[in-house]
Amino acid sequence: MKVAVIGHVEWTRIARVDRIPISGDIAHADVSWEGPAGGGAVAAVQLAKLASKCAFFTALGDDLPGSNARAALESNGVDVLAAIRNAPTREAFALIEAGGERTTTTLGARLQPSYCDRLPWDRLEEYDAIYFSAGDATVLRSARASATLVVTAREMATATAAEIFLDAVVGSSRDRDEAYDPSMLSAPPTVLVATDGSYGGRYAIRGGPWIPYAPAALPGPAVDCYGAGDSFAAALTFGLARFDEISSAVEFAARCGAACIAGAGPFSRQLRLDELA
Repeated sequence: MKVAVIGHVEWTRIARVDRIPISGDIAHADVSWEGPAGGGAVAAVQLAKLASKCAFFTALGDDLPGSNARAALESNGVDVLAAIRNAPTREAFALIEAGGERTTTTLGARLQPSYCDRLPWDRLEEYDAIYFSAGDATVLRSARASATLVVTAREMATATAAEIFLDAVVGSSRDRDEAYDPSMLSAPPTVLVATDGSYGGRYAIRGGPWIPYAPAALPGPAVDCYGAGDSFAAALTFGLARFDEISSAVEFAARCGAACIAGAGPFSRQLRLDELA
């Protein structure tokens, strides 16, 4: 299967803390993981593990975090197709509490691909599945040439401007930035998914009633929730292209999201296809 992600990168440092500091506190922590993350990068690595490789259409700064991000992603099977900006690559840091919950702060403006970039947009029709986490409306409209197109609910404004049909929208019941507003799209996607952490989540098919799904069992203790939602979205993209039943794709995605939580950083416990048999 030929898969791609269109999205963004954040060079991210993750540190474990006993608790999130309150105003005026001084907290001490060691960095437990460092690398390219953000919704696009995490999804690209997860898809590369499921499909053997993944194309990643993105934008990077002409700086050390940008070059380090490219090298790290390529070492994980990602084919990085990046526009280079005369601007810093966005960075981020995340604090992980006991139990694995994360709190993230981003530093700087998000760099995202544009249709004006000299990237192979004319080849998007070659992909069986594309996950979109950042980009402009023209890029998203071009991505509709793929057989399966999944969009994060964070990009609802872009989806509205693109005026295209979506196979899936993935959001969160807990994150207000990932809430789905049905009035924004002229037609509901084939499947709408709202994740809900340890409670599992729910999905709706073609604007129908919500159907709950159970959380997948963690393959070990909860270590780090960073990247679990992005791994879920990537696996859902793959699953919708691979399985006949939407319920099977959602269950598949839930297993990938749960596995991510059991590892330090977003990549260490992401599942490969042969581990999901």
